[in-house]
Amino acid sequence: QVQLVESGGGLVQPGGSLRLSCAASENIFSVNLMGWYRQAPGKERELVALVTSGGGTNYAGSAKGRFTISRDNGRNTVYLQMNSLKPEDTAVYYCNFKGGSWSAPYDYWGQGTQVTVSS
Repeated sequence: QVQLVESGGGLVQPGGSLRLSCAASENIFSVNLMGWYRQAPGKERELVALVTSGGGTNYAGSAKGRFTISRDNGRNTVYLQMNSLKPEDTAVYYCNFKGGSWSAPYDYWGQGTQVTVSS
């Protein structure tokens, strides 16, 4: 079973930066979408950013201009650079890989990494 391993979370002051990483435990193919989601206490999980296999990106409104998603296909790794962090960015962040074929699709999730923005 493929595992996604996240790293880079932690405690940061408002205005600070963090870089999250998420790597697959083994080589996987046809990862169409790599993404980051987050879930704050008492709230639904929400999309933060997506990156396609071709490098196209999509961001939630709250992330635009502050966060940058990127991927390294050779390493099956996705990154999220977060700048100008705000207290409302506090959440557990999850990475997600979607892909495969029509007959054998997959949808893998990481275990989550806590990001806390507080002074």
